[in-house]
Amino acid sequence: MGQILGLRRAIYGVANITEATVWYTQLLEQPPYYESDSYVGFRLGDCELGLDSDARSAISRADGVIAYWQVLDLAAQVERLGAMGVRQHSDIEDGGKGALKASFLDPDGNIFGLIECPQVLPEM
Repeated sequence: MGQILGLRRAIYGVANITEATVWYTQLLEQPPYYESDSYVGFRLGDCELGLDSDARSAISRADGVIAYWQVLDLAAQVERLGAMGVRQHSDIEDGGKGALKASFLDPDGNIFGLIECPQVLPEM
């Protein structure tokens, strides 16, 4: 049918694809699986995080959707990102049902979220 199945890809508009690739490689602790002149893709489980220099002007970071990426230990990630100099957009918040979430800003001002959601870990 026409049902929505889940998040497949989150694309962030970036000003400099090379600098963004280096930054996200460090953040994600893995290299991209796909690279072109204007698009870079990172595989994260069943999802893809994309960096797109052509989409930069079309994406509004201020009003955009926040995609939350699953982590095992949110507090440890907040500490790691802080040590990297990543700006925190929102403090750790209760996401309901034992989940914790926080959001951050990449160097281009894109908001990305991290979530610790213990109830879904057996599924992952």
